[in-house]
Amino acid sequence: MDTTKTSAPLAPEADPAEPQTPAQADKADTTKAEADVSTADVDAAARVDAEADDLDELDDLDLLDEPEERVGGVGAAASAVVAAGLGLVALSGTWVSRVIAERQTLIGQIESVNATSTEEKIAALYGDAWHLTALVNGVVSTLALLLAVFVLARPAFGAPGRVLPTWIRSVAWAAVALGSLGILLSGLMYFDLLLPLPKAAG
Repeated sequence: MDTTKTSAPLAPEADPAEPQTPAQADKADTTKAEADVSTADVDAAARVDAEADDLDELDDLDLLDEPEERVGGVGAAASAVVAAGLGLVALSGTWVSRVIAERQTLIGQIESVNATSTEEKIAALYGDAWHLTALVNGVVSTLALLLAVFVLARPAFGAPGRVLPTWIRSVAWAAVALGSLGILLSGLMYFDLLLPLPKAAG
């Protein structure tokens, strides 16, 4: 009789491919989700830091490229516009110059009664009125020029680094041009270099 005993079958080893229990699967998913969230948070923080660095660099570039501090008060703007208006009006003729010319014409009519020559009558009736018109327009042009120069020179006497806005400077330079042209034309007409008085025949 065989007394050898058949050995009991060994317990099967755990198969690594064996499916996990629901509790184990939930725990693994939770751990993986937490790891993903942590990774996402780190990535988001890194992106925020990178964007903040980019903004800081842009701000530094803006500060470097920023033009000089501009100052353009209401007074400077109004003065530039008024100067340009005065220069334009001086070229086209002012109401003051017209009234003065008409008054001088009336005085010339009164004085022409005692005039002994035709040239004296022309000068009394028209010449003096024309000269006064040129004189008044020249004075207005001079005021426009002085006001425009004051607007352009004002920042030089203020805080350093401050300049006028471009449009104020443009209007002021236009006033300078109009004022200079008005002074030139008025001077030529006042001294009879441009459109002199006509001469009587014979």
